[in-house]
Amino acid sequence: MEQTSAVGPRKQLEAALEFAREGDTLAVTKLDRLARSVRHLGEIVERLEKNGVALRILNLGIDTNTPTGRLMLNLLGSIAQFEREIMLERQKEGVAKAKAEGKYKGRKPTARTKVDEIKALALQGIGKREIAQRLGLGERSVYRMLSAQ
Repeated sequence: MEQTSAVGPRKQLEAALEFAREGDTLAVTKLDRLARSVRHLGEIVERLEKNGVALRILNLGIDTNTPTGRLMLNLLGSIAQFEREIMLERQKEGVAKAKAEGKYKGRKPTARTKVDEIKALALQGIGKREIAQRLGLGERSVYRMLSAQ
């Protein structure tokens, strides 16, 4: 299982697509976990078809080995993209409303709350990468806090 941001690289998916051979079937649990858009889905399916690999979406019972399966995949892919776009629209509206009401503060500044710990560890000669790992922060946050001294 791979967890990444919506725009980040998907190394495990890429590895699975590279590994799949003619006659194989790539099985995924849910369509929305496979592709980020109808276009992305089309690219994945095209790549699989070019290599003679079928696609099976387990929770929908879709198998691209059949004409009906390919039709359903395209229809449901379009619907999934529509749902995602609607959800993002609602999210933006909610954030805008919360900001207008002064309720939206954004994410808590975790690195700023640990700046004293970061400085203390740095004074002990501990490297920035190690500090980040110990405190559960990103390396960039540690660099930022140390350069803000």
